[in-house]
Amino acid sequence: MYKHFFIFVHSIMESTKSKYCNCLYHSANAFARVMTKMADEAFAPTGLSTSYAFLLMTVNESPGIQPKAISCQMQLTPSTVTRLIEKMEYRGLLERKSKGRATEVFPTENALALRPVLKTAWQSLYRQYTDILGKEVADKLTDDIHQAYTMIEQ
Repeated sequence: MYKHFFIFVHSIMESTKSKYCNCLYHSANAFARVMTKMADEAFAPTGLSTSYAFLLMTVNESPGIQPKAISCQMQLTPSTVTRLIEKMEYRGLLERKSKGRATEVFPTENALALRPVLKTAWQSLYRQYTDILGKEVADKLTDDIHQAYTMIEQ
């Protein structure tokens, strides 16, 4: 389905020669919208949105992780991470514990039980976009986007 969409979008862009096709902002946002839709569909079997799924994968991998470390790893603001954690606490998937002045975040048994379905969803997402772009292009694009993010964020 997405392969046809990418081909369709590419053919429209080529035939219309839109002035926005050469704008990084426009192209990055258009790509992000397609990737978000693809990710939301891939993670739908988990019952979680993509942001919550990545939060659980992060905490499942590093029980006791501090919110600041989650913020850095997920490239989200601390306030966004706090809000995500609170919602996952409410759903019974995460719990926070104070350790001195620090707060640590732990997965519950329910969160740990989601590990296999989260892993499958993430693999499915990767497979979908590598099938469209090719593994080499997808991996290079990921590296290039991350490098550009890092340079601009400094």
